[in-house]
Amino acid sequence: MKRCATLFLLFALLLSACAQVAQTQTPQAAGPIAVIDALGREVKLDKLPQQIAVSGRASLMILDALYMFPEAKERVVAFEDAVQGDVNFIKLLDTQYAEKAFLKRDAGVEQFVTAEPDLVLMKSSQAEKFGAPIEALNIPVVYLDFETPEQYTRDLAVLGQIFGNDARAQELIQLYQGAVDEINQKVPAAAAKPNVLVLQYSDKDGAVAFDVPPTSWMQTRMVELAGANPVWKEANLGSGWAQVTIEQVAAWDPDVILIISYDQNPSDVTAMLKQDPQWQLLRAVKDGKLYGFPKDIYSWDQPDTRWLLGLKWLASLLHPDEFGQVDALQSAREFYQFAYGVDAASYDAIILPVTQGDID
Repeated sequence: MKRCATLFLLFALLLSACAQVAQTQTPQAAGPIAVIDALGREVKLDKLPQQIAVSGRASLMILDALYMFPEAKERVVAFEDAVQGDVNFIKLLDTQYAEKAFLKRDAGVEQFVTAEPDLVLMKSSQAEKFGAPIEALNIPVVYLDFETPEQYTRDLAVLGQIFGNDARAQELIQLYQGAVDEINQKVPAAAAKPNVLVLQYSDKDGAVAFDVPPTSWMQTRMVELAGANPVWKEANLGSGWAQVTIEQVAAWDPDVILIISYDQNPSDVTAMLKQDPQWQLLRAVKDGKLYGFPKDIYSWDQPDTRWLLGLKWLASLLHPDEFGQVDALQSAREFYQFAYGVDAASYDAIILPVTQGDID
């Protein structure tokens, strides 16, 4: 609750800062346009959509990407009123938030008729179950992924077409691709790639559990891009988090362990684990290489816009000689300014107080 109160007390400050977001835009024809979506389909639109709805599983990730474009505040009219933690990030960005149409989770077609969108965006994984009924109403649907670094740049380009702002899309693509390229250039110089284990910690209903991400997910890709070997890679070929035991963790015997916690401060979790006799036997703990993955409003490990911050933090953590002393907080300040128009003072007042994990 304290975290939530802190954010809302400074609500007006962030809105003021966001009002200054750069309006990078190259005038483009109002339409028609044709985009190739994540399913490889050509979706033709008579004009640039003015009423965009976002729905389906993980729609928060799409929304965060949309709001890196200045047009989003005017043109995004409907989405799920959902949060990952205490606060809805979009509510902090959009002065017109209260005027949006809030969709129920896994919204039925009747909600889309009421919202009257001229375009619906959702994850490609939702196409058959949720997208097809909407398309049957002659409402166009564009499917996106935003799950891997490659998909991220591709889908940003699609958003640029949808908003008629290819210039802003290219700026954002360069932001992400430039960081990946820089890391790719430096990683081969590393003497050795450490073995790394990423674990999501949870203690729902008092039952402690540790899970590893699937092979194809951003968390796994991030470890590889940062110049390390994900020791669990062959253990989870599925489509969701898979639970592992402390015995399996010991068998992997990783050089570095990264703890993700969506519900608690990751640093508090790692401090607790360091006091556990079983964890004290692990080489990573003995060597002082058990870390809490950073987060602020959302965690930096996810295929959210903040994955860029997580990648930079991880690369510098694993290869300090190659990447030097990277100021992760300053990198975050610059990111929020560029992506969302949040200036340094607003970042320090609003985002910094809720930043957690082993970021220093």
